[in-house]
Amino acid sequence: MKKQIPFLLFLVFIQFQSLQAQQETAQQVLEKAIAYHDPNGNWGGLKTTFKVTMTTPERPERVSTIQVDFPKQVFNLTVKQAENTSHFKITNDGCDITLNGSAEFSEEDKEKMRLTCERGNFMKDYYTYLYGLPMKLNDPGTQLNPKVQKKTFKGKEYLVLNVTYDAEVGTDEWYFYFDPSTYAMEVYQFYHDESKNDGEYILLEGIEEINGIKMPKTRAWYVNKDNKYLGTDTLDKI
Repeated sequence: MKKQIPFLLFLVFIQFQSLQAQQETAQQVLEKAIAYHDPNGNWGGLKTTFKVTMTTPERPERVSTIQVDFPKQVFNLTVKQAENTSHFKITNDGCDITLNGSAEFSEEDKEKMRLTCERGNFMKDYYTYLYGLPMKLNDPGTQLNPKVQKKTFKGKEYLVLNVTYDAEVGTDEWYFYFDPSTYAMEVYQFYHDESKNDGEYILLEGIEEINGIKMPKTRAWYVNKDNKYLGTDTLDKI
């Protein structure tokens, strides 16, 4: 007489097989997150203008107007803070910089306000990376950990993707937190050295739709180590 697997054990086995089938890969989670944030695939051909207002403790408000034209590979950034307005235009041919409407400015102002092409390119990468998430996680040089983590952050459970980068792209380690039902990105976090608990986390709230792309309305920045508040970016259409 053949031995039979107990019925309850059989049910457990079937449930285990079903759970395995339901487990998503990191790439599948990323694809669903991109489908939520950029359902029509508009990011790659984006041509638009938007405004970001940054408020930080004990510093004057900074208003940045960002104009991107990805098909022509042109990036314009106008920054107004206190009594000064600086402008960077970044193209494949180089960059143009003005301060208060003039291309002539002192070395003192140049150093104090970081009016350099290096700074302009840094800001281009900064804005196009953060407002291009999660779509930018498909860029070359991005190393997506295939394992999807589940973490509870600020009392809510998330699906979490872990990302590192090729050395020529970046050295920080990032974690991206997605709502398990909608796949909306609600938190991201980075470390220079995770063993030291350095770096920052960013809480995303609200949605501002720019050319059909769901971007975070506000981003509030905090230090990982002690939860110190650093500042908030607020996005607005123009």
